[in-house]
Formats: sequence, structure tokens, C-alpha cells
Amino acid sequence: MSARNDAWADGQGRVYQASGDQHITEHHHHTPDWSGPDSVRRPAVGRTPLVLRDRVGEMDRLRAAVETGVGNRVYVLHGLGGCGKTAVACTLFHYATNQAGRLGLWVNASDPASLRAGMLAVAADRGASDGELMGARSGLRPAADLVWHYLDRSDQPWLLVIDNADAPGILRDGGWLRTSPIGTVVVTTRQAAAHWWPGAELLQFGVLPREDAALVLRDLAPHAGSIEDAAEVADRLGRLPLALTLAGGFLAHQVIAPWSLADYGRRLDGSAGLDPIELIEQGATAIGGDSRHLPSRTWQLSLDALTTLGLPESGHLLRLLACWSSDPLPLSVLLGAELGPELRASRIETALRGLLDHSLTELVPGEMRCLRTHGVLLDSVARTTLTDQREQLVTTAARLCLAVLPEVPDRGTLDAHANLLAPHVIALLRRAVNWEVSQSTVEAVAECTLRLVTAIHRAGDYASALSLSNEAVEVLNSTLDEDNLLLIRLRQRVGRSLFRLGRFKESETLYQRVLEVCEETLGPDAPETLTTCLKFSSPLINLDRQQDAVSLIRRAVEGRVRLFGPTHPLTLNARVYLMEQTTQTAELTAGSTLVEDCRRDIGERHTITLGAKLNFAFALQRAGQPVEALPYARVAFEGYLQRFGADYPVALNSRLTLSRILWDLGHHTEAIEHAEQLVEGRTKVLGPSHPWTLRSEELLTQYRAARREL
Repeated sequence: MSARNDAWADGQGRVYQASGDQHITEHHHHTPDWSGPDSVRRPAVGRTPLVLRDRVGEMDRLRAAVETGVGNRVYVLHGLGGCGKTAVACTLFHYATNQAGRLGLWVNASDPASLRAGMLAVAADRGASDGELMGARSGLRPAADLVWHYLDRSDQPWLLVIDNADAPGILRDGGWLRTSPIGTVVVTTRQAAAHWWPGAELLQFGVLPREDAALVLRDLAPHAGSIEDAAEVADRLGRLPLALTLAGGFLAHQVIAPWSLADYGRRLDGSAGLDPIELIEQGATAIGGDSRHLPSRTWQLSLDALTTLGLPESGHLLRLLACWSSDPLPLSVLLGAELGPELRASRIETALRGLLDHSLTELVPGEMRCLRTHGVLLDSVARTTLTDQREQLVTTAARLCLAVLPEVPDRGTLDAHANLLAPHVIALLRRAVNWEVSQSTVEAVAECTLRLVTAIHRAGDYASALSLSNEAVEVLNSTLDEDNLLLIRLRQRVGRSLFRLGRFKESETLYQRVLEVCEETLGPDAPETLTTCLKFSSPLINLDRQQDAVSLIRRAVEGRVRLFGPTHPLTLNARVYLMEQTTQTAELTAGSTLVEDCRRDIGERHTITLGAKLNFAFALQRAGQPVEALPYARVAFEGYLQRFGADYPVALNSRLTLSRILWDLGHHTEAIEHAEQLVEGRTKVLGPSHPWTLRSEELLTQYRAARREL
């Protein structure tokens, strides 16, 4: 070849040119391409808060930790993801660097590689040579020792923030977390277990107070609405700083047709076709696209960590908790919880411990041990729950609720468990309907609701019973047919509560429709139809429609005698109703027989027996036989007083009957004393404007006027 060959080398390339054959061997030694953070002198966060709201006590303690001469301190800021731990650390960082004369160092510890790279960057910042760093990176010398060697010899006092240390094992195993007389260390983490942080001071962070949560929204979107509107939206968001920041950022960055806070709040309930979590996450662009700033992702990081630790059942337990509300849940409800092989009953304690340690739920102090999980977290988890898991989850949640709710709640004080379960049962009902589980599963949840409403009603809390039953009926109307037995019974409970609250006309209207449905679908003699007849009579009596009321009561008595016999508890109860309204001599004469039937078949202290004595006394008094009535009235009154207390509604009713009988017998002073206590009790229990309170006041006025004329 005679042509000339020209060649050029570029970069690390080599060109070898010769006239003959050559054998060339090259050995290449490459230094690893270590990439570290761009800076450790600035917080590696997306958007810092305009103003840090609340956290006053915590910030006072942290500021004191960066004052001149303070060192050898480690503070661990722990809490639920999104509760503002990093914002607190960032605020402290700026204070330390701008006002306290400290050098600020910031390291991300979300994974081992980031932690290692960040800490070695800290060593470089404090004077470590390239050779020392090379040795640490290649494993020829202990990396953590190198970092702390230079931190201990820093010529400036420092604040080191180790952010997102949600897997504290990587800090412990590498020996990265230490103390130094030259500086203060602050760690942010979701890991709350104290054994991970020996010698550190733990500061727990949660949601914001209502006023401060509203101010966060106003800081970000000052023109979107009033402070009252902001407070309402803050409540809907559970006052979680992350959710507040996302919502405020979304409102602040709208351009074409900006929403008000009230608009945003209305859309959070999903009525506009928007998924609440998707709506919240639309504000992510305002604070950066980090997945840790998305509710649908941030808590999954903790669940992934638990799975890595061998606790996948914690995720299954959290999905079960997502069936309920964010209100305190009695821990006893979880007894016997099981989701097949994914979550055995024997692993509930371990699964719960995992959730607690990773700040995914928290224990609530108080007489009854309860668990509380944030609402946005629950909605986020529910949103990502697979369709084929939903049936089992709702079925299990309903079974656990039924286990602590009595099938036939008695009158009197409400069980503490039942009182706390109200928001959870309604949340479960909504979840069942939204998840479109089977009708049988929806009915199991409806049974929970019915038991709870009945218990609340029989405890005398009629306003709460009305609210709960109304809400349940509203939710179930879209799923169950109007003639469904559980829906009928819940609507009956609405009618009873309206009656007890003195809203007689509304109660009458509702019962009229329920009776029509029962007669059309169940038949005129069906047990539920007869029950509706019996309860329908109560508002009619108070609307001065006694004849219609007595006709319905007789229908119920006759029907129950045919179905159950004359002394079945349901029949006895209907006979007690009739005794109160009877004007027939034969029925009045049979009053003592009714009382004896009750004593013999259901017991002396049964509430139906007490009702029989009271109504027989009332009938005797109205028939002009106060002497015969008095023993029955006194026994009934003392029985109610002993069993339920002086302010229980039926005890107040028995006091009214006793007062009337005493007046008829000429015991005016005692009658007035009872009337005064009646007015006081009904005012306290029913309110001053309730029709029965007003009638009691009229009776007392009549007594006093009549005595003055004597």
C-alpha cells in the first residue's frame, strides 16, 4: 500500500501506526465515576413554607440547640409522612445559618446510596482530600469514620440535617449517626420506634391546629376566600401540612377560572366527579414533582420499607383500617381480625407495630385505648386498593364491628365502644357503596349501622341517632331497594328520632310512606308492617289524632297475637301501647292481667314490665282512679330511676304521670316538686323549645295557679 493513512486520536483514544505486524496489549484502570449531591450547603427540598405555622414549642427547643457553644445533640423529628418534619428542619437550617452563625449541612438519607454520597460530600466540604475520599468510596477506609473525623475537626460549629431517614437501619449499620461537640444533628424520619434512636431527643409531629392550618391555606392563596372558608377546607384535608400545601398551591396557580376555597371544598367530596386524592395532587406542580410530595405515593414508601423488613401484613392491615374513619378506633375492634393468609390473627400485633413504628397510625391516649389514622392517608390507600381485595376487606370490617355491637341494644347508657364506632360505621357504609361490593356485604354493613343507631337512640341521644340514620338512609338509597328490610328499619329509626325530638309532623309523613311500602311489598300482616303501625301511632297521638292512632295500635296487637301469641314480648309491648290509650272499661280492667303477664314471662325489671305498670297507672288516673294508680306509678318511677337515672326520657315521663296522680290525690306539694324537676330535666335533655318541655311548663304553671286559689 502506497497511499498515506492519517489518523487522529480523541479523548482517551490511542492510534498505533506501523509498517509491519505489531501485537499491542493495553491495561486500563478506571477511577469510579462517583456522583454526589450538587450541594450540601442548601436544603435539598422543593418548596419551603412561606411561614412555618404552629410548631412554636418545638422550634424553641431546636433553636436552643444551635446556639453558641451547644453540641453533642441529636434531635429526631418523627411523624406521619406529610406532617411537615422537613419544613421544620428547613426553617431551623435557615435560622442556624443566617442568625446563629452556624454552618449548615444537608444530607438526603432516603436510600443508602444518597446517604453515603451526601455524607462523603460533607467530609469533602470539611476538608477531606481527594485521596481520602477515593479510599472511602472504594472501601479501603471506613467512610463514616472519615466523615466524623472531619466534622469533629471543623473550624466552624455546624448543624447537620439528615433528611428522610425512614430506614434507620442504614444509619445504624453504617455508623453514620454520631454526636460531636462541634455541632448538632437533626434527623427527620417516619420511624417512631425509640430503639432506633438511642441517646437522641425525639420530637413528634402531627397535624396542625385548626387556626394554623387555615393560615397555611391563606398564606398560599390569600385571595381565595375568608379565614372561615380556609378553616373548613383545612378540616376536610385533616389539617395535614402536605395536603394543605398542595391545595393552597393549586388554588394559587389557577389561571383561567380560579376557584375559591369554598369551590375547592365542595369538590373534595367527589360530587363533581373528581377523585379527592387526584384533586389534592394537582397542586404538586406548585411545590415540585418529587413523588414524596404526592399522597398516593408518599405513604407507599413506608409500606415498601415494611415489606422489605418482612412485614407485608402491615400493608394489609392498613387497607383494613382504610375501610373506617380517621376518628379514634377502639383497639378492641381489631381482636380477631384476619384476612386469610395475607393477614393471620396471630400477626395483627406485629402488623400494627409496624404501622406505629413508621408513623402510619398512632395510639390515642385516654381511658379507652384507641388508634387514629389520618383521613387523607386512608383515602389514598382506599383509592389504590385492588378490586379483588375490596369484598374481603369490607366483609371483615363489618364482622369486627358486629362483634362489638349488641344485637339487641338495651336502654340506658351507651357503651363506650358504640359511641366511638359511629363515624367508623358510616365511613364503612360509604366505602362499601363506593367500592360496589356485593349486596350481601352492603347489608352486613347496614346491619352494623342499624344496631348502632338503635343503641344511640335507646341511650336517649335522639339528635345523634337521627343524624346517623338519615346519613345511612341517604347512602343506602342508591344501592338497596326501598322495600329492603334493613332500609325499612333504618327509616323507622329516622321516624322514631323525629318523634322523640318533637318533630311530630315530619315523623308522621315519614311513617306514612314506610307503612305504604311495607303494605305493598311485605303485606298488611307482616311483622315489620305491624311494627310500623305501632310506631306510627306515637306522632299521631301528639298531633291529636287519637282515633287513628288507636286503630293502628289495635291492628298491631291483633296481628302480633296471631303471629306470636298473646304473651310474646313483641305482643306484650303492643298491649302496653294500647293500655296507655284505652278508654274501654274491659281493656282497663285487663290492665292488672297485662302487668302479671309481663312479670311472669319477661321478668319484674324488664323495661316492658315497667312500661306496663306506668301505662296502667296512667290509664287508671285518666279514668278517675288515682288511689289504684299510685302504687303502679311509684313502682314504675322508682324502677326507671334506679335503672336509667333521673334524666333519662322515659324516667321523666314516669315522673309526669306520678305528678298528675299525686295532684289528683291532693298531695300538691309533692306533685309540684315532681313537676319542677320534670321541667328542669326536660329543659336539659330535650331543650327549652321542645313541645314536651313547654307542656311541662304549662302543667307547672297550672299547679301553682291552682294552689294559690286554694
